[in-house]
Amino acid sequence: MACLNEESDLNAFDFAPVWLTLRLATTTTLFLLLIGTPLAWWLARTSSWLKIPVGALVAMPLVLPPTVLGFYLLMTLGPQGPMGQLTQTLGLGTLPFTFAGLVVGSVLYSLPFVVQPIQNAFEALGTRPLEVASTLRAGPWDRFFSVAVPLARPGFLTATILGFAHTVGEFGVVLMIGGNIPGATRVLSVAIYDHVEAMEYAQAHWLAGGMLLFSFLVLLALYGFGQRTQRVGP
Repeated sequence: MACLNEESDLNAFDFAPVWLTLRLATTTTLFLLLIGTPLAWWLARTSSWLKIPVGALVAMPLVLPPTVLGFYLLMTLGPQGPMGQLTQTLGLGTLPFTFAGLVVGSVLYSLPFVVQPIQNAFEALGTRPLEVASTLRAGPWDRFFSVAVPLARPGFLTATILGFAHTVGEFGVVLMIGGNIPGATRVLSVAIYDHVEAMEYAQAHWLAGGMLLFSFLVLLALYGFGQRTQRVGP
């Protein structure tokens, strides 16, 4: 009887939040790498006084409550907000309670988890490899893509894993900016909350157990990769 109940619970399981979360995490990670790489390069190489305030802004999601960030995003991107008015003028509508709004919120909230590992990897390179490439008449773009990026590969891998995993586990930001629209903005963390609130503990167990296993595998991969890097390092 217990097996039949578990099978019926699994058959009634809604996979839509899972696929939506994976889609959101993948899209967000790609945007984070595109935005975070030049930002991390600038932070690693610049001597401008702006480095400290920009670095502090990038790191703010680490200490800022996610509901605070979600609230101000909602105000900024909403119909009365400056960005909301701009998107409406461009014929794009408003971003809150849409998948695009989830991506914007996720990119901002997960930004330090991508920028900081890449920045640390760039800073660890030093100037010597780039100077050698310059003596061989390599241009700035060639030095960046042929020297800096390959040598900073461990930082990129760590940033990709952390950015993806952090997006999967988001709750406060996605709930504030996306709400709880099935098939559109109802991601995994929000679905778990809904099931618990409705006392549907079997469904919540399947989702929460999957998140628990996913988190363990992510940490296992990061620690294993870190030890492997230390063994092959100088």
